[in-house]
Amino acid sequence: MRRLAAVLAAAVLTAGVLAGCGGEDNWAEKCTTANGVVECAPDQRTAVKPVSGELLDGGKYDLSQDLGKVVVVNFWGSWCAPCRAEADDLEKTYQATKAKNVTFIGVNSRDDRDAAREFERGRVTYPSLYDFDGQVGLQFDVTQVSTPATLIIDRQGRIAAAVRQATTITQLQPLVEKVAAEGNG
Repeated sequence: MRRLAAVLAAAVLTAGVLAGCGGEDNWAEKCTTANGVVECAPDQRTAVKPVSGELLDGGKYDLSQDLGKVVVVNFWGSWCAPCRAEADDLEKTYQATKAKNVTFIGVNSRDDRDAAREFERGRVTYPSLYDFDGQVGLQFDVTQVSTPATLIIDRQGRIAAAVRQATTITQLQPLVEKVAAEGNG
């Protein structure tokens, strides 16, 4: 019963953060939205606050270690059918863009650690944070994003784009390449 209560509390917390109950600064209002994709011009981007957490397979991750890279952050769960559908496209986009100083990190939420590890096995090669209780999601302080969702963080640590639905390589890769092409300036 305690486990169920913890799962429900995590679900409410994560859903609130990702569905519209984030901070007062609604970064998406400054940007353009079309077909579930939010894109922000460089002068309209909001910096991501410090984000860190425990990796699904152990160890720690801190977003600041990837400052200077484009970071693609995908929120997912093994229980999420659209997450299953997009996993192959995420991995293909990762493989196609990592030579352009792009990295990917998953954020697994509301999930059993073993189920999450099994989901990732053979699907993706980039790491994921384990965020059972939604604390990592809170650190991103984003609004109006659901699971699955994908954020693209520019080289300066600002949110450049968000995909508020399952994504495909034909949608995601051009967005990632566009942000990667901005360089370091």
